[in-house]
Amino acid sequence: MSLEAIQRVTEAEQAARERRAEAAEEAKRIVADAERAGRQLVQDRRAAAEQEGRSLLADAEAKAQKKAEQTIAENAAQCEALKRAARARLDKAAGLIVGRVGSS
Repeated sequence: MSLEAIQRVTEAEQAARERRAEAAEEAKRIVADAERAGRQLVQDRRAAAEQEGRSLLADAEAKAQKKAEQTIAENAAQCEALKRAARARLDKAAGLIVGRVGSS
């Protein structure tokens, strides 16, 4: 083989090594970018899930507060009804007591 042919083969081999090295670097960069994008996606999804959880918790707390207020109002109304009924019977009870004390 002539010196010129050997030189061309050597240059071609060197060029092939450089292309392989560039391809390997590009592959590493692509993998690193994909990993970075994947980590960012996971972080974004976690943040969204946490926000949704906080929102659901706030809604549940608001519903529980409303239900508690409603129950308190209903119990207050029942208490007032019992007080009115007791006051209505107070005169009769007082009369019975006075009648018994007066009879003794």
